[in-house]
Amino acid sequence: MIVLTGLNHKTAPIAVREKIFAGCQEKKDLLPNLMAINGVEEALYLFTCNRVEILASVGEDGNALKNLKDFLAKSGGLTQSEVADCFYEYRGEEAVRHIFRVASSLDSMVMGEAQILGQVKDAYREALEKYATAVVLNRLMHCSFRAAKRVRSETAIAVNPVSVSHAAVELAKKIFGSLDGKKILLIGAGEMAELTGQQLIERGAQSIIIANRSLAQAELLAEKFHGAAVSLDVLEKKLIEADIVISSTGSTNFIVTSEMLRKIHHQRRNRLLFLIDIAVPRDVEPVASALENIYLYNIDDLQDIVDENMHIRRKEAIKAEAIVDEEVTRYMNWQKELESVPTIVSLRNKAGEIVKAEIEKSAGWMHNLKKEDQEKIENLVNSIVNKVLHSPVTVLKEESSEFSSRDIVAAVRRLFRLD
Repeated sequence: MIVLTGLNHKTAPIAVREKIFAGCQEKKDLLPNLMAINGVEEALYLFTCNRVEILASVGEDGNALKNLKDFLAKSGGLTQSEVADCFYEYRGEEAVRHIFRVASSLDSMVMGEAQILGQVKDAYREALEKYATAVVLNRLMHCSFRAAKRVRSETAIAVNPVSVSHAAVELAKKIFGSLDGKKILLIGAGEMAELTGQQLIERGAQSIIIANRSLAQAELLAEKFHGAAVSLDVLEKKLIEADIVISSTGSTNFIVTSEMLRKIHHQRRNRLLFLIDIAVPRDVEPVASALENIYLYNIDDLQDIVDENMHIRRKEAIKAEAIVDEEVTRYMNWQKELESVPTIVSLRNKAGEIVKAEIEKSAGWMHNLKKEDQEKIENLVNSIVNKVLHSPVTVLKEESSEFSSRDIVAAVRRLFRLD
């Protein structure tokens, strides 16, 4: 039985997630501790800023899932009453579906984001290196990766930006076609500026200048993006050089005024200037949009793009869910077939023992035959046995994947007296 338990941004407040995350991270021997829990045969854990989950293959012990939840709660120094409504748990097919949806980013805070698949792969890699996974989870995880790959290649769930910073960069790229060779000025050095800078670098930007009230903070961010840092004192000069300006400060006053833009108009020699203002309150004076060769977009313009793209992603999620269902069915069929493998092995072993016993009984008269004739007889007998077994083995595999494998297996074991 495959089981999964954990909590995420939908079920638990950040205070609870932080405690459990930190408690588990402190345990250097986390996987050995999980493997030591009664009933756990294979395990891996997935810890991100939005979720803490344990996936396991368990045996007959009916308390394994409860023990895993207790382990997480205790790791965070929390009582069961404190986390009673935070944990979810899945068994069998639902556990398989959940991990496939997680890997495919259908369960993420931002549907379609790419980071989660890498995190799932890292979690699996660690478990694999520490010998915490075997046949069941190894196959499960590779199937989850295939499902995620299909979702990204067969749907448009990840194509359109659904964050303001991402939308700002996509807009800039759409305007110019390529960011290569364009001079980009980021005003502000906070979290939004950092996210925007990362997106710019990923899309080919090479010349980024960070302008900020605190030069030291600007220098830290500029170093990260291999750019340059300036203070706001020289902002006007940098506006002359820029092609794209993305502003995201926390200022209550306009950072870029229409008067400032009028002053530099002739120095820019009629070059277009695109201003993308993602600050609230706004950084760029709205009337600047009326100036010649100035194109100004604010956060409301970008939010319209984000909302439309989120709508597209939700539509694509319907296709993605269908892909996940297909892959879940494929994996569950494999698992049912897996349950029949010991019986198939027993069946072949019994047939082999019968052949061996009958050959030994016939040793007296076979002894008079040439060695090559003896081998021909043995090969003939084995061939007949294999052909007789072919249909039962094939049906055992096929029927166990379609119906209750335990019933089919039990019937075969009784018919051939394998127990």
